[in-house]
Amino acid sequence: MKQLNEFLIPFIGLKLGKHQFEYQISKSFFEDFDFDEFEDSLVKVNVVLEKKSTIMELSFKHKGTVNVPCDLTGEMFDLSIKGKINVVVQFGEQFNNDNEELLILPHGEHQIDIKQYIYEMIVLSVPLKKTHPGIKDGTLKTPALDKLKELSLKDQKQSIQEEEIDPRWDKLKKLLTDK
Repeated sequence: MKQLNEFLIPFIGLKLGKHQFEYQISKSFFEDFDFDEFEDSLVKVNVVLEKKSTIMELSFKHKGTVNVPCDLTGEMFDLSIKGKINVVVQFGEQFNNDNEELLILPHGEHQIDIKQYIYEMIVLSVPLKKTHPGIKDGTLKTPALDKLKELSLKDQKQSIQEEEIDPRWDKLKKLLTDK
């Protein structure tokens, strides 16, 4: 993975207080991570870095769309996503990012790389089941949906045939109620 300098925040020269950064994330960003589940993406990420005397707080928010295939039909569509995460940055003896909400940087570090946090935040905001909005409102017409409807009608016909009971069973049921 190549180093993306635009996602390096040099905090050593920043004054105490809040500092805002804005990024536009496209498909090329995900290609650097060898992630190819999105056909295209247009996501706006806002990062607020609050520098305090001993720690820093990073607040990430994102909103946008990713072009993904529908899990039912395979049709591509733009899925709206949004989300946020917060990360506390402390200084210690060695680098440690085991905890997703706490990042420990070694003393003497002068910049922070936020591309991994942006990547994880966006990828984790995509739901496991991606359904085209046209399926929900009934406006999408595809061969896959036609086949699903055809198969569901056969299942209903089979259940109707199973409900037709042999009249001999009715005589046996009557014996149970005659007691």
